[in-house]
Amino acid sequence: MIDDPRTADLREKVAALMPQAKRDLAQLVSFRSVADARQFPAEECERAAQWVADAFAGAGLTKVGLHETPDGSKAVIAARPAPHGAPTVLLYCHYDVQPPMDEAAWRTPPWELAEKEGRWYGRGSADCKGNIVMHLTALRALGPDLPLGVTLVADGSEEQCTDGLERFVEANPDLLRADAIVVGESGNVAVGVPTFTETLRGSVNVVVTLETLAGPMHSGMFGGAAPDALAALIQLLASLRDKRGNTTIAGLRTDQVWPGVQYPCEQFHADARVLGGVELTGDGTVADMLWARPALTVLGIDAPAVAGSAAAIQPIARARLNLRIPPGIDPRYAHTALVAHLEANTPWQAKLTIELESFGAPFESGTGGPARAAMEAALAASYGRPATTQGQGGSIPQCNVFADTYPDAEIMLLGVEEPTCLIHAPNESVDPKEIERMALAEALFLATYRSQGYSSVASSGWSTRNSVPAGAISTRRPK
Repeated sequence: MIDDPRTADLREKVAALMPQAKRDLAQLVSFRSVADARQFPAEECERAAQWVADAFAGAGLTKVGLHETPDGSKAVIAARPAPHGAPTVLLYCHYDVQPPMDEAAWRTPPWELAEKEGRWYGRGSADCKGNIVMHLTALRALGPDLPLGVTLVADGSEEQCTDGLERFVEANPDLLRADAIVVGESGNVAVGVPTFTETLRGSVNVVVTLETLAGPMHSGMFGGAAPDALAALIQLLASLRDKRGNTTIAGLRTDQVWPGVQYPCEQFHADARVLGGVELTGDGTVADMLWARPALTVLGIDAPAVAGSAAAIQPIARARLNLRIPPGIDPRYAHTALVAHLEANTPWQAKLTIELESFGAPFESGTGGPARAAMEAALAASYGRPATTQGQGGSIPQCNVFADTYPDAEIMLLGVEEPTCLIHAPNESVDPKEIERMALAEALFLATYRSQGYSSVASSGWSTRNSVPAGAISTRRPK
C-alpha cells in the first residue's frame, strides 16, 4: 500500500517521535498514580497530573488547567479553540492506574518501564498511560497549526469508580463540549488489527451476607444439623450459573447473539490464559458470552482461610458479586432481578442481607457520521487494512455521561490496548507499534476530519444517535 503525501509525511514524523514517546511513557509509568490515598501518596497523582498538563501545553494546547472534581481528584483539561466554522474534537484518557497487585508476580519492576521481547512493561503502560502517549504523539506530529479545535481531558480517578469526572462534566458541560469524542480507553482485538469498540457492558455490584448462628459451633458436636452459613453461601452462589456456566437469573435473557466480529475460541484460550484441557463456559460463542449476554462473577468471599482454620461451623459468610449486563438491559431492572433470585434461592431460611455497592448502564456507540468516516479512513491508512468492530465486557462510565451531556457528538472508543497487554494484572505491557500506529491514525483523523465534508451537527440536523438503552441511567455509585 503506497501512502499519499500527507500520510507519508505524518508516518515519518510519528516514527521519528517514538524515542520521545518511550521517554514520555517511562516518566508516566514512574508515577505511582493510584487514586487511593490509603495505598499510595496523593502526591503521586498530583505529580502525574502536572506532568500531563505540562506535556500537552508543550504540544500546542494553549488553555491548560488542573480542575478539582467532586471526589477530590484533579482532571487535566487542555484545549486549543477551533478556528471559525471548524469542529472540536475531545480526546479522553486517564492518568490514574490500578495498584500493581502482587509485586512478586511481576517479571520487571511495576513502576519502571522495561523493554522485553519488543514490548514495554510497567503498570499503566497500556491502561491508560499508553493512550496518553498516543494522544500526545499525534499532536506533536501535527504541530501547532491544527485545522480544528482540540480539547484533552485526563481523568484522575477512573480506576476508582468514584464519579469525580462524571459529576464534573455534568456541572461544567461547556468546558468539554465537542462535535466528536475519541475515548482512548479501549483497544484492538489483536495486535495490528484496528478496532472500534462499539458496545460496553454495564454492571451491578452487590455484597451478599448470610447469617445462620449466633457464633461458631464445633463441627463434631453440632455438624449435620446446625445450618452452616458458608455451606449456604456456596449453595446460593452455585444457583447463579447452570452446569454449562450460563448465568441463570430469572428475567435476564441468555440467548442473545453478537452480530459483529467473532472471537475465535483458540485465540480466546490464549488471551485468557485458560489452562490446557479446561473448557470455556456458556452455550454461546465467545463473542456472545462476552458482549451480548449477562455474566455473573463472584469477586470475593469472606471465609476462614485454609491455614489456621478450625473445626467449626461458620455462623456468617459473605460474598461480593459482579453482574455484567449488555446493552438493552437497564441496570436497575438487573439489580431487581438479581435480588429476587438471591431471595428465592437462599437455603434453610438463612438471614440474607444484600448491599448494593454500585451499578452502571451499558453503552452503545453510533456507527455513522463524518467523524467515524474520517477515523475509519485514518485507521485503514495507518494499519494498511480496514478497521473491524468489537464489544467490550468492561464498563467505561464516562461514555454514558458524554452521551447524555453531548447527545449530538460522535463517540468513538479505541486505543493502544489489546488482549496480551494484561491490563489490571501483573506484567502489564504495551506493544510500541500499537502506540505508533494509533498515534498516526489519530493524527490523520485530526488532519482530515474537517476536509471529510464536516458540517456542524447543530446546523445540519445530523445526529450519531449514540444509543443508551431506554430507561438506562448514567453510571453512578450509590451515595
